[in-house]
This record gives sequence, structure tokens and C-alpha cells, in this order.
Amino acid sequence: MSNINLNDLKGKTAVLTGGAGVIGSSLAESLCRSGVRTAILDLDGEKAISLAQKLKKETGTDCFGYKADVLNKESLLGVKEEINRDIGKIDILINGAGGNSAKATTLAEQITDENKEKPEETFFGLDLSGFDFVFDLNFKGTVLPTMVFATDMLESGKGAIVNISSMNSYKPLTKIPAYSAAKASVNNFTQWLAVHFAKTGIRVNAIAPGFFLTQQNRFLLFDEKTGKMKPRGEKILANTPMGRYGEVEELQGTLLYLLSDMSKFVTGVVIPVDGGYSAFGGV
Repeated sequence: MSNINLNDLKGKTAVLTGGAGVIGSSLAESLCRSGVRTAILDLDGEKAISLAQKLKKETGTDCFGYKADVLNKESLLGVKEEINRDIGKIDILINGAGGNSAKATTLAEQITDENKEKPEETFFGLDLSGFDFVFDLNFKGTVLPTMVFATDMLESGKGAIVNISSMNSYKPLTKIPAYSAAKASVNNFTQWLAVHFAKTGIRVNAIAPGFFLTQQNRFLLFDEKTGKMKPRGEKILANTPMGRYGEVEELQGTLLYLLSDMSKFVTGVVIPVDGGYSAFGGV
């Protein structure tokens, strides 16, 4: 009988893009607490370095922060050289960089008789440059780091990649068509790459978070003056069977499972962490 646990993660080297954000910071903490030597990459290099120093002090695990642009191959190649020098060969990649753009977001949820004469508030008012930004950041920002950092895994004949998707990829939210479509492309790429890498020893999976309350989205869900939930927030909770938002720490278990040998026959899956949102039909 095999001894199934997370001990196999200890001493491995992980790269985490978008690592200084709210979700990224929580994932980085879980890696360090599991003994994974972690490279935190973020466009805000100072924030990444500060977080890395904090986690190293708290956990005793080697953790380094680096400024990196997930859409610039030269930037990534340079950072890879630093990681290989500072920590070692890369065993794990978490593609966590992503985001949306106001230019790819509609003001109206639907076209109605009241707003059809105001195309700027609907689909017809969207700026294609916003779509370019969102697709580049979420999709190419997953593809390009994988091209750079997975080469170490190919040489060693083993590794694990986890992409951070979203429940928007399955059930697109109103107002944010580009973000929903971009995350759907991440799901498809996860499956494609899992098949492509299947005989190399590299596994590729993804996590699709549901609704997590962060500083970035709080203003969309709550009235800043009254503190009361906005109608959009009420709709979210009404369609989440558990009736609450997720806590970022609740993504950690799924991440560690997908990275560890506990899931060594699991590849090409996208796991929802959503409080039942994906299972609920609204009635």
C-alpha cells in the first residue's frame, strides 16, 4: 500500500506567475509551507520581492521574488536564468497571471428597449483593444511562461503545471465577454497541452475558482458608502449553493493535490472550486 501524502513536494522548485496578487500570495504561502522552494513572479517586482522575504521569514523555505512580464519572452528567459542560479531547476509552474479590462466590459448586462439606443453601453461599444489586452494577458500569458519554464521539466522527465482559470470559462458572466472567453481558451489549452505532454512525465491541470471576495472586486459587489451588497453581489450569492464567497485559502488544498503525487494519474482536468456554483441551475 502506498503512503499518500504531500511530502513529495518538499524541496521542489516552483515558479508562480502573478504571484504578488491576492490569490497568488495565498498560493505562494501554501507552497512555502509545504517546503516548496518558490519563485514569485510579478510585474510589480518590489511587491514580489517583499512577499518572498516575508514568506521565507515565516516558513523557513527559500523564496525569491522577481519582476517579470509574462508577455515578454526575453524577460522570462532572463528570470529563468536567475531562478536556476538562485534556487535550481524548475519542477512546478503555476500560471496565475490574469485580469480584465474596462475596455472589454459592457455597462449593460443585456440589450433592452431602454438602452438599445445607447450602443456605447452594450456590446457595440466595446473596444477591440480591450479584447487584445485581455486575451494576451490571460491566454498568451499562460502559453509563453509555459514555453520558457517547462523546458526544465522536459529535461528531467517530470513536472506539474497548474493554470488558474475561472468559472467564467464555463458560465460566462454578463458584462465581461473577453475575460470569460479568454479563460475558456485557458481550459482548452490545458487539455491540449496535457495530451501533448502526457508521455513526457509532465502533468497539466487547471483550477477554476468561483467567486472570491478580494480587494480588486469588492467595489463591484458592495456599496462603498453603505457597505451593503449590490444587486450583482446578491445574484452571485443566490446562485452559489453554499451562500457565501470563497476564501483565497480555500484554493490551496486543490493546488497542492494537483501538484503532488496524490494526483499522479490526473492530467487534463479543470477543477471548479466554487461553492457549488457550477452545479446549480438557478432553481
